[in-house]
Amino acid sequence: MSMSEASTQALVAATTRRDAGIVPSAAATAPVTRAMFDELMLPIYAPAPFVPVRGEGSRVWDQDGKMYIDFAAGVAVTSLGHCHPALVRALTEQAHTLWHVSNWFTNEPALRLARRLVEHTFAERVFFCNSGAEANEAALKLARRYAHDRFGPRKFRVISTLNSFHGRTLFTVTAGGQAKYASGFGPNPEGITHIAYNDVAALEAQFAQAGDAICAVLLEPMQGEGGMTPGTPAFLQAARRLCTAHGALLVLDEIQSGMGRTGALFSYMQKGIVPDILTSAKGLAGGFPIGALLTTADVASVFGVGVHGTTFGGNPLACAVAGAAFDVINTTEVLDGVKARHALFIEGLKAIDARRDVFADIRGEGVWIGCELAAAWKGKAMDVVRAAGDAGLMLLVAGPDVVRIAPSLVISLDEILEGLGRLEKALDQALR
Repeated sequence: MSMSEASTQALVAATTRRDAGIVPSAAATAPVTRAMFDELMLPIYAPAPFVPVRGEGSRVWDQDGKMYIDFAAGVAVTSLGHCHPALVRALTEQAHTLWHVSNWFTNEPALRLARRLVEHTFAERVFFCNSGAEANEAALKLARRYAHDRFGPRKFRVISTLNSFHGRTLFTVTAGGQAKYASGFGPNPEGITHIAYNDVAALEAQFAQAGDAICAVLLEPMQGEGGMTPGTPAFLQAARRLCTAHGALLVLDEIQSGMGRTGALFSYMQKGIVPDILTSAKGLAGGFPIGALLTTADVASVFGVGVHGTTFGGNPLACAVAGAAFDVINTTEVLDGVKARHALFIEGLKAIDARRDVFADIRGEGVWIGCELAAAWKGKAMDVVRAAGDAGLMLLVAGPDVVRIAPSLVISLDEILEGLGRLEKALDQALR
């Protein structure tokens, strides 16, 4: 054996031992601290001072063994809680079978998931990607391509709403109605107009002025990041009516509202409307990254091979987990349970407010609830979140004035009550 062959074999053997865990690298065994985030990561987040290391259901433990009740669910992502047995089983089985083949091929878990979505929604065609932003990017591209091919290049305008949030790509952040997320990256895509959410007159005015140029209306059935504001039936139904009358597509962003969050498989099913395009992500696989676009065969027909794509979208691991999550969520037990949990949350929050007088409004649907702080406490929502961490509760905000609650769909009733008790302690600490 030559010297080079011996060196190569030694290198392969050492690498194999290290990869198998026999010889851990120094980086793998070094202590991990919260301070490492500030040293190593891009400064685009401000994570909590504690580091979660283990989760089970709606309970999470940090590095010191402290237990937290999870009212955040990874921003409405861990829809069945942490380490749900059905999801763990699906991931484990698929991990021993097939991880990735690319979209030069198809795979069984993706086709099974697509069939579930088609059979249980308005949709006839599905596109899988990796995130909500990618799903919304694809939806906007599809809407413009459809209008271009069917009506000509002048029909490209998109109507969106103020305070909306649709993702972080340049197109979706421009479509979102919050300038703070879109500024400094220009020139931004053109042709997007923002109106006030739930303003029927403003929507009608846009179509009266330029209906022939509008290719799509992009809406959340309930605004999440924009303050947990439910869409009114009049507004959502006006959007459907005007889109139909003017040959525009109604695009519903159900990234957060979908997959059982409001007590239906998708929120549109409770609103008396049917979209042309729907986007899903977050809770779709209960924490495993995946996004989806759902649409009709007619709309989908304007996309051909190579027009759009993704490297990891629709990979077997993600689709296997999403399929398992779908089968658990899309049951009467879970969806009716979401409605029962909503009632318990609202009752408990109203009781807290009766004692503390801290909320100007309590609103939302299902286990997706916003608590708007009273005038005396405007701008203090993040203070409440920080105090909640001290009290052993994981919580969210929806803007500076709204505390957001978005737990697992199957959080236990005892955990709801315990979490509400910890929330009250946090309110006492933060709003003195």
